[in-house]
Amino acid sequence: MIFSTKKEKKYSYVEAGEGHPLVLLHGLMGGLSNFDKMVDFFSERGFKVYVPQLPIYDLPVLNTNLTTIAKYIIKFIESHISGPVTIMGNSMGGHVGLILTLARPDLVKNLVLTGSSGLYERTFGDSFPRKNDRSYIRKKTEEVFYDPKVATEDLVDEVFAVVNDRMKGIKTVMLARSAIKHNMLNDLPKIVTPTCLIWGKQDNVTPPEVAEDMHKFIPNSDLFWIDHCGHAAMMEKPDEFNEILYNWIKDKV
Repeated sequence: MIFSTKKEKKYSYVEAGEGHPLVLLHGLMGGLSNFDKMVDFFSERGFKVYVPQLPIYDLPVLNTNLTTIAKYIIKFIESHISGPVTIMGNSMGGHVGLILTLARPDLVKNLVLTGSSGLYERTFGDSFPRKNDRSYIRKKTEEVFYDPKVATEDLVDEVFAVVNDRMKGIKTVMLARSAIKHNMLNDLPKIVTPTCLIWGKQDNVTPPEVAEDMHKFIPNSDLFWIDHCGHAAMMEKPDEFNEILYNWIKDKV
């Protein structure tokens, strides 16, 4: 199903279905299309799914950090959704979800993380040394997945366009640095929200030990593995991911 994006002055987002609100947060190099299969699946099973476009490139340079993005999502929830939500975040989106849940636990009924940053991650680094080399960008994009074929030409084109846009490139590096700086090891034990961790066993960006540490330190957490899967499980193994999450969440909403 193709979903239309609602565009307002402050927010751009996809909305589908009716029921318990499920807010999906994409990663630094991600976008709304990362969640197509999730939106389909959960909007047909008693959930109202929201996928907001994170303001990665729209913030003033001095406010380009994860805390500002978390505040943006808090305002989105307060203005568009009634009642506490389930947050599902991938990569940087998971990190934003952690910050948000810690700041406003009253807004979050359940937290779902897949390939989340927050402890440590392997990134492009502080720069893109060969940003004009499309084959290099393709290789880096393919490394996100277990199956390199998931890195379609369209996806490689999107990443290539970002890293070759000077201001977007700067803000991407700033947010990557913000994620590394904002380590949440000491904060994880304070998160009492029910938390579901779904991780690719072959995640090269936030490797399995990240999931194991999050499971260890988040008190009310469950950890599920998906084999032959990399950093974006909801894209690479959508059917398996959706079934795991649905079975975990159906009695919690």
